[in-house]
Amino acid sequence: MSQSLVVCDVDEGLVKKLRDFRFRKETNNAAIIMKIDKDKQLVILDEEHEDISPDDLQNELPERQPRFIVYSYKYEHDDGRVSYPLCFIFSSPLGCRPEQQMMYAGSKNKLVQTVELTKVFEIRNTEDLTEEWLRERLGFFR
Repeated sequence: MSQSLVVCDVDEGLVKKLRDFRFRKETNNAAIIMKIDKDKQLVILDEEHEDISPDDLQNELPERQPRFIVYSYKYEHDDGRVSYPLCFIFSSPLGCRPEQQMMYAGSKNKLVQTVELTKVFEIRNTEDLTEEWLRERLGFFR
């Protein structure tokens, strides 16, 4: 592994918040947005949102800075069933500083393992995060 690849730890308070989020009882869409504190080399909470659509979530993401998102989505299947998949979305927009992208990319797998998620997606343009995009991705997990 390269010496320059930084793998950040995950803030302990954030780990607890993410575990609680996994077992939430609410049935609305919700998101936890995370960023990296470069000085502490730590993944920390950026924002929390309740009752937020994928399209509204898109507007909360910075256009030129990476973010990690854990998103609880109310997914209505074609056969009428409803599920609430927990999705990990790595937003790594074009135009980010290379060292910033490396720090986020290097920390992504550790964060995914920490929160124990299997539905992992990546976007390179914040405008790609739409309801249609998410439903299409989740369709592979039926």
